Amino acid sequence: MPKTLDRVIRILRRETKKWKEPVVGHYKNDPFTVLISCVLSLRTKDETTAGASKRLFARGRSPRAILRLSEKTIQKLIYPVGFYRTKANSIKKICRMLLSEYKGKVPDEIDELVKLPGVGRKTANLVRTLGYQKPGICVDTHVHRIMNRWGYVKTKTPDKTEMALRKKLPQQYWIEINDLLVSYGQNLCKPISPLCSQCKIADFCKRIGVTINR
Repeated sequence: MPKTLDRVIRILRRETKKWKEPVVGHYKNDPFTVLISCVLSLRTKDETTAGASKRLFARGRSPRAILRLSEKTIQKLIYPVGFYRTKANSIKKICRMLLSEYKGKVPDEIDELVKLPGVGRKTANLVRTLGYQKPGICVDTHVHRIMNRWGYVKTKTPDKTEMALRKKLPQQYWIEINDLLVSYGQNLCKPISPLCSQCKIADFCKRIGVTINR
């Protein structure tokens, strides 16, 4: 499996260069903007998240700056992301908590990050990996689906996929696996009727759960 995994990762790196980088990746090495753009991205298309993030960060890129904005203003800036009213409220709460509990700095530990309003393990891992370049495995629906479809893990939920990958996936691939599989999942290995005929890693994939493909 190690040699096969190395080969698959090399293929994924080459193939994903054809597509746009997921929007959250645009804010690498800036934990606060990674955090907020992740919150905005939940249940929202990448292009919508990109526009909302750009508008919001044009008005402020720190907890203190965002808190100067009214919740109504934040709603207008991030619209039409999914659940924009709830997210505007969460963003204000996050900023207040960062200032009161963490001296304005985004924490880099998963257990601390998930204490923030609206932040789950997926977002926490993205902040840790993209914001701080520290080991973590971000598992969203694409990572969960593809890793199970491929047969690399056999799990029922993204959280369980993360734990399985922490035991099995070599740490050298932890940070990049999300970017690779999100791009692959958005463009080729789709939830329904994946484009298997165009897939360069098809020979390594067990296609578990795939009933229709193109």
